[in-house]
Amino acid sequence: MSSPRNALLRVVLLAYAVVASQAQRQYTIVNKCPSSIDLYIAGAKDSTLAQGATATKSLSVDAGFFYTNANGGSTDGQATRAGFYGDSSVNYYYIVKNSDHFNTGMSIAPNHPAANGLCPTITCDSASCTAFDQPPTHIIPPTNGDPPSPPMYSCPFADVAYTITFCPSGSFPGDAMLGVPVHPNFNPSKCLDVRGAVFADGTPVQIYDCNGTGAQSWVLNKESTKVRVAGTNFCLDAGSTPANAVGMKIWTCYDNLPAQQWFYTDDNRIALQNGLCLDLPNGVLANSNQLQTWQCTDNNNNQVWSK
Repeated sequence: MSSPRNALLRVVLLAYAVVASQAQRQYTIVNKCPSSIDLYIAGAKDSTLAQGATATKSLSVDAGFFYTNANGGSTDGQATRAGFYGDSSVNYYYIVKNSDHFNTGMSIAPNHPAANGLCPTITCDSASCTAFDQPPTHIIPPTNGDPPSPPMYSCPFADVAYTITFCPSGSFPGDAMLGVPVHPNFNPSKCLDVRGAVFADGTPVQIYDCNGTGAQSWVLNKESTKVRVAGTNFCLDAGSTPANAVGMKIWTCYDNLPAQQWFYTDDNRIALQNGLCLDLPNGVLANSNQLQTWQCTDNNNNQVWSK
């Protein structure tokens, strides 16, 4: 027979368990970006999400910011961020954007239908979206059950859960429209191409009939430059030991990586610092001919690239 003290202890523990369970929220994170991303939660790296991957987390109501350093974001949180605040009955959510460098689009969708201004899905896909420029320092609850004023939003249900989607548009923002085709020796019918439009580390880069797809859209500048697939975080990569006849591929972009640090010359060659140039093997224009690096040579039309 249990004592009154033990019975009281069980009641207290049960009440604590109920409060603890109410203080937890389910967060489903979806990566629709065109490459894998590193997921950060509350300032620390949580995991890497592959393209198209989903992860589910059970965390506190005040879990901290969700963000990624992909596409130029910062590991310290200078990036598009999803934020949350609340308790067992009050739940707020919002997005913070970095207007100076907008690295990824983001959306937050509660698991309750939107009604009367509450529980809407919110999306921030550009630097001009309705979102905070800085994290809010305090939250003033609205009265009479009214929804808060944007860019703060509320879904006042104890069982609320959220789906956070990175790149809801399917691409990184900003430069998707800046990409251009790159042609061998001014040939307008042939293009630099990501084989099969597979945006993943190691996919070969080849020559192919121009077709206007994202697999043939590149961002590059004259002089020192990365050669990046527009709207992605993948770059033309010459491998760990660049040399003659090494096949070209794409790889996740990194700063100060010699294999990705090209120089687009005034005579339209794309060269590494070690004197190797992007080269069309034997000048063969047949589809699927994988590009290579080769020693730069004057008047070699196999090493001329126009945009």
